[in-house]
Amino acid sequence: MGKIVSAAEAVSRIKDGAVVTVSSSSGLGCPDAVLKAIGARFEAEGHPRDLTTLHPIAAGDMYGIKGIDHIAKDGLLSTILAGSYPSGPSSLPMPEIWKMLTENRVAAYNVPSGILFDMHRDVAARRPGVLTQVGLDTFVDPKRQGCAMNEAAAARPIVHRQDMGSETWLHFPNIVPNVAIIRATTADTRGNLTYEHEGAYLGGLEQAVAVRNHGGLVIAQVKRITAAGSLRAHEVRVPGHLVDLVVEAPDQMQTTETLHDPAISGEIARPWDSFTPAPYGIEKIVARRAAMELRHGQTANLGFGISALVPRILLEAGHPQAVTWAIEQGATGGMPLLDFAFGCASNAEAYMPSPQQFTYFQGGGFDMSFLSFLEIDVDGNVNVSKLGKKPYLTAGCGGFVDITAHAKKIVFSGLFEAGAEFELSAHGLRVTRPGRFTKIVEAVEHVTFSGTRARETGQDVLYVTERCVMRATGNGLTAVEIMPGIDGRRDIVDASGGRVRIAPEARPMCKALLAEQPMGLDL
Repeated sequence: MGKIVSAAEAVSRIKDGAVVTVSSSSGLGCPDAVLKAIGARFEAEGHPRDLTTLHPIAAGDMYGIKGIDHIAKDGLLSTILAGSYPSGPSSLPMPEIWKMLTENRVAAYNVPSGILFDMHRDVAARRPGVLTQVGLDTFVDPKRQGCAMNEAAAARPIVHRQDMGSETWLHFPNIVPNVAIIRATTADTRGNLTYEHEGAYLGGLEQAVAVRNHGGLVIAQVKRITAAGSLRAHEVRVPGHLVDLVVEAPDQMQTTETLHDPAISGEIARPWDSFTPAPYGIEKIVARRAAMELRHGQTANLGFGISALVPRILLEAGHPQAVTWAIEQGATGGMPLLDFAFGCASNAEAYMPSPQQFTYFQGGGFDMSFLSFLEIDVDGNVNVSKLGKKPYLTAGCGGFVDITAHAKKIVFSGLFEAGAEFELSAHGLRVTRPGRFTKIVEAVEHVTFSGTRARETGQDVLYVTERCVMRATGNGLTAVEIMPGIDGRRDIVDASGGRVRIAPEARPMCKALLAEQPMGLDL
């Protein structure tokens, strides 16, 4: 029998109780047709049942690519380990996977994306699990939640503390996947896979090797089929001997709400003036101040939120290639994209497989990272991974924990309060209406970044908001720069409930940050 089969035929091979690893990053590279077929088979037959699924990055989104929601069904899904989950605004319905998670109907874990990729490589090589210091003193650490997102997960620990000499490590015992569902652009009839229309390689190769080395089933979803021998060997990213079945899905989306943008896959390069600068407003002001930390020739990592605007600040200043951007999905260089296309880049200089990109991040080889925050507490801890009141507004930690573990310098960006209103001028920023609540809290709900550990290891950490720039000391948060027009007592100290103090030597933030025209940033 040949390798080319229908989605229904492919998923008929998945057995009850299987451990299924899925390659995806939200809509980017999501094998949605195969996941849909699993859900359809379960509705028709009641099988497969009791699946455990591994998702180094989220599978699917909230905007048309259902991904994991196709299989978020009682009886079908029993356990999920995910670096991130589908997320979106509160105006959209809660995804089914989040309903299952919050209602304790599935054992759900949030495992840093890089660690999940490490787990695949260690399983493939038959090593005794992942040993890492990534995640110490965060929610990943068993002394806190141990990655558990609900009670069902907390009852079944997946990580343990282990002392080796004078150091403490986290040990993740092996979880062996026996099915891999990956995606590419083209397959030949022997199962060789190329990625010419994809915006990233992600971790499909590592996932396929992990499954193949344990005698499992590898299913590849592709856009098109070609004859054996017609693919250029250097372009094959997953060789055919690792692939059992191929499912053709001609209408697969390149990424969320994008059928195919050749600049995302590196087939063309866009003129730099075709990218839209960041719109003028409070978020742009914060991104400008963050960008001032950069120097020409550096390599910087970038996260979602306000931080994603930093490359647009350099673009507006006429320095679009002064810094090499490295994002967790693998694109290196070029212009990281915004909104639905976040995780992709146009004009990338190279595409790293995500597992190798995370190795680079975990070892701290880059110069700095720009990340956003949901809340900060008095110890300098940051939460981006859990929001109890509206859980699906955050995707979970993703690569945040891997990136921050050994980063030399981290710039966190965000707004001081939620929903505040301002009056902007070239001379200053005035708060005209206080926000609904402050983002500066006594203790964050989820420790995604440990301020205490950062101080112990000597990391350089800045917290940038529209009102001030802060640093964390052993005595709390201290504002070291204040935006012109801001009343330090009313808008910072009192607005934070006294959790932020003003440094005696605090200086004004640069007025050029407030200009509607380009600020004249010089790296």
